[in-house]
Amino acid sequence: MNGPATRKDLMIVNMGPHHPSMHGVLRLILTLDGEDVIDCEPILGYLHRGMEKIAENRTIIQYLPYVTRWDYLATMFTEAITVNGPEQLGNIQVPKRASYIRVIMLELSRIASHLLWLGPFMADIGAQTPFFYIFRERELVYDLFEAATGMRMMHNFFRIGGVAADLPHGWIDKCLDFCDYFLTAVAEYQKLITQNPIFLERVEGVGIISGEEVINWGLSGPMLRASGIPWDLRKVDRYECYDEFDWEVQWQKEGDSLARYLVRLAEMTESVKIIQQALEGIPGGPYENLEIRSFDRARSPEWNDFDYRFISKKPSPTFELAKQELYVRVEAPKGELGIFLIGDQGGFPWRWKIRPPGFINLQILPQLVKRMKLADIMTILGSIDIIMGEVDR
Repeated sequence: MNGPATRKDLMIVNMGPHHPSMHGVLRLILTLDGEDVIDCEPILGYLHRGMEKIAENRTIIQYLPYVTRWDYLATMFTEAITVNGPEQLGNIQVPKRASYIRVIMLELSRIASHLLWLGPFMADIGAQTPFFYIFRERELVYDLFEAATGMRMMHNFFRIGGVAADLPHGWIDKCLDFCDYFLTAVAEYQKLITQNPIFLERVEGVGIISGEEVINWGLSGPMLRASGIPWDLRKVDRYECYDEFDWEVQWQKEGDSLARYLVRLAEMTESVKIIQQALEGIPGGPYENLEIRSFDRARSPEWNDFDYRFISKKPSPTFELAKQELYVRVEAPKGELGIFLIGDQGGFPWRWKIRPPGFINLQILPQLVKRMKLADIMTILGSIDIIMGEVDR
């Protein structure tokens, strides 16, 4: 037996990569003094799959199914950013109807992502009930996705110049029904969680980030808006057709975990407002810009039609990327999702740099958890909302 522990006896603990509340394979090396956190070092890379390198060896069409594996809870956003880049490089117009369909899908995806943030966040800080409630609503969103795209999570729905398919018959009514129902569900969450004294005890004043710090660290999304900066790329960049709808940027001044929770909850009701307006005002017309089909590579002149029928591997449609560089971004549920794209007059991008919001928002974690209690780590990490698929790429 050793003597009584002195103040110098610091304890080093591994949290993760298999800890259930690490939200994936994140590993934190913590230095603890009793319950107090002295130091925290995040270790990344357990889910690294070389997504940027894969992009440089694929045409955009071939790469589309891969991108849903970055942030696999907000899959529509990764697809949107993947087609937005080439569209801007090639100056391709997206038909109005396709743009409206995209907005509807993006906002549904935002709701699904925020729901699957809320459930585990509440479970992390000790409230089990909301975890079961959110799956009830999220299942309805996925049913809508499945009806429209054929897939529940990895949709592969966006295309350069539009979307893959039109909305099926009766889908709009189903979606409007969901919107009406979902507003009552959000009210139920607010009744259950927002005024709960135990919940407030755990989140109020925990993980405070000032407005100046948020900008210096380059944080975005709900992290930025919860610290008193009403910055939303849907208002700033006006991509797709967001400026045609009436909605407000949701923000709070406090900058703590409670503020981030309130921002996300309010964003879900704003998303419903956008979806309802888009469904009621959706125009007719094509869902895809058919002119860009002309980018299909012509078959080799030395094949005649007879030979061509027997070539087993038909080349996939390619789209030549102009020789210039471009940064495109969308407002994903977790923050600013951007891509820096360099074309090279070929079918493949020369460089495809992903700017994942989760990775950049995670940088501030060591600073936030220092001098906090061990139990606060779960609250702070949960309020940041990370998905390791996009952190490690």
